[in-house]
Amino acid sequence: MRGRVGGTRPPCREGHPARTSGFPPHAKILDVSANDRPTGQQTKQQSRTYDSAFLKACRREPVPHTPVWFMRQAGRSLPEYLKVREGIPMLESCMRPELVTEITLQPVRRHKVDAAIYFSDIVVPLKAIGLDLDIKPGVGPVVADPIRTRADLARLRDLTPEDVHYVTEAIGMLTGELGDTPLIGFAGAPFTLASYLVEGGPSRSHERTKAMMYGDPQLWADLLDRLAEITSAFLKVQIEAGASAVQLFDSWVGALAPADYRRSVMPASVKVFDAVAGYGVPRIHFGVGTGELLGLMGEAGADVVGVDWRVPLDEAARRVGPGKALQGNLDPAVLFAPTEVVEAKTDEVLAAAKGLEGHVFNLGHGVMPSMDPDALTRLVEYVHTRTTV
Repeated sequence: MRGRVGGTRPPCREGHPARTSGFPPHAKILDVSANDRPTGQQTKQQSRTYDSAFLKACRREPVPHTPVWFMRQAGRSLPEYLKVREGIPMLESCMRPELVTEITLQPVRRHKVDAAIYFSDIVVPLKAIGLDLDIKPGVGPVVADPIRTRADLARLRDLTPEDVHYVTEAIGMLTGELGDTPLIGFAGAPFTLASYLVEGGPSRSHERTKAMMYGDPQLWADLLDRLAEITSAFLKVQIEAGASAVQLFDSWVGALAPADYRRSVMPASVKVFDAVAGYGVPRIHFGVGTGELLGLMGEAGADVVGVDWRVPLDEAARRVGPGKALQGNLDPAVLFAPTEVVEAKTDEVLAAAKGLEGHVFNLGHGVMPSMDPDALTRLVEYVHTRTTV
């Protein structure tokens, strides 16, 4: 069931004490949509970026050119990133506002993309509430004590703004530098976070995750509900600090069948999108291998649905239905081909996007570490040139 922004908190389950959000009242009662011009309650940065090509596309309005940004655009493909991150562990780098600001700005300077994405990691809010986890190079997030019993849920306390004060500080610095370039905030979706927590790290088969989902559906529902609250709180911090849009990454949800997604995952994603709906910033939903879930992912409450490279955008639009913009969806591996091939494949994406209500150009997944940064710069320029009105 969809929650209501500003509605009454449902009764807590037995043994779970009532919790308060720690956020100011206006975080729940703003009566605006992603299509409304920002009010005085929104930040100066959100007002300044309102007419950007990126936000216009998210709102399904006419654009001067198709906007472009890349998932993982701030990262290992850039030599300047490797230089400033040298010797600094990933999670520590996410907690240094000056470093976060520099890394977030690097692809905007180099590639001239239409939006920046905040440099962080989806497990940052979990680390912030005290979970013992780390990001191991070449492996990914590793959790010392996985969440597998009802007693383990007690470790998932509420996230407060004070827990991630460095995020507020970094976004404040960024919005002062970005001008009219929008900043995208992001968080991991409840299912993907749950997978890391239950498995103890990355998994290809998600066997423990699915075993809990099928074998103890009430424990699973309670776990996702708590993660939805943590995720919502993390997104609220970013929006209130000045983020102009947010993206929910459900990286591993493509491992599920549609019926399982609708029954066991979608309610938590709905809760996250509903929690931030009142801010009036566009909400993007993205997953990998989610061709069979696109309609449901749009139904969960996003304004923009991200599409990987496996489904053409015109077919994705049919699956998602009207009222949503789409984001995507060039195969990242294409960037390793000669320039003329990249341009031809880009033209195919743009042709499939003709007639969409709104289109944000992106890769179908993240930038790869070995990708030539100059290929990304050329791609941005090519899309802008081909689509300028």
